[in-house]
Amino acid sequence: MSLSFEDRPSGSPLVERVWRSRSDDIGEMTSIASGHWTLVVWAEGGSAFAAVQGPESRASPAPVPPDATFFGIRFSLGTTLRGLALDRLVDGDIELPDVTRRTLWLGGSRWPRPDFDDAESFVDALAEAGVVARDPVVAGVLDGQRADLSVRTLRRRFLAATGLPHQTLVQIERARRAATLLGDGVPIPEVTHELGYFDHPHLARSLRRFVGHSATELRERRTQLSVLYKP
Repeated sequence: MSLSFEDRPSGSPLVERVWRSRSDDIGEMTSIASGHWTLVVWAEGGSAFAAVQGPESRASPAPVPPDATFFGIRFSLGTTLRGLALDRLVDGDIELPDVTRRTLWLGGSRWPRPDFDDAESFVDALAEAGVVARDPVVAGVLDGQRADLSVRTLRRRFLAATGLPHQTLVQIERARRAATLLGDGVPIPEVTHELGYFDHPHLARSLRRFVGHSATELRERRTQLSVLYKP
């Protein structure tokens, strides 16, 4: 019982990653926290579906339908979708209406359904039509640049562009990195030191909140995680 999974990075500044998967009879997985929002398209029982899934501030259980195929575009931090308030979509999703095997409705228009190989062309068309855009201030801060804005203004920009405060995004990415290292067999003390946790209890609290599992469970690969995606 598992999810077969394939993913690739993207050369588009608007896209963080593109992925696709197929479910077996897995039943449920742990959806871990993520600062990114994702467009997900899937086929189940002969029908086509699509949804915009918002940022996730904490780990949560997620049901997985059997014998379904999924494809997702994980947008870069700071990329926004016209008409969608990301801070109202945190820990939630919006299923798109009138999805067919060839098209979907997004941003007030009908678009050809994207796939794993042409995701960037699809996103470029969305950007040209003004459906998606990236906040240059938020993008710059995430790249390590200083912003000549007040703390309050910068916080508002982050909430509007990502749905989450900057510090929360940093904590989420650190916990995701810790989960990856532990799954690769890196010892717990080494992960704690490398990622700047105060001590093992600090790491444990972060993993429970953002990943939903202990360091031991991650090292022993006892669970199926949505490290990059959430069906």
